[in-house]
Amino acid sequence: MKKLIVAALLVVGLTTYAQEKEGRRAGKEKLTSEQKVNLQVKKMTKDLDLNEKQTKDVRALVAKQVEKREAIKIQMQAEKEAVSVEMKKILTAEQYAKWEKNRDEKIENFKEKMSERKEKRKSQALPKSN
Repeated sequence: MKKLIVAALLVVGLTTYAQEKEGRRAGKEKLTSEQKVNLQVKKMTKDLDLNEKQTKDVRALVAKQVEKREAIKIQMQAEKEAVSVEMKKILTAEQYAKWEKNRDEKIENFKEKMSERKEKRKSQALPKSN
């Protein structure tokens, strides 16, 4: 009986965790480049108490950074698609499907590890209350 209760709690816990994780991703909408710039500049202005000239200069620099990141992202996506096209030519349909599945799993694992690291850094940055 105890094993049944523990198993039920485990299932409920995992289901709740999985739904929470999906909810966080679903809530994060893609920001436009302008929104990214505004958000970063606003945060820096507040954190660093920037004056108007500094804010203007920071905005220009941040806009340039965001633009570069967007270009790199597009280039990486194009390269990924080119590799997929070439792999499709080389592999059988079954092999290609397996390769895609493995690649997607690796990407998901990487994202989870990065998320865990981010959470760990956040928890370490928080001051401990005594």
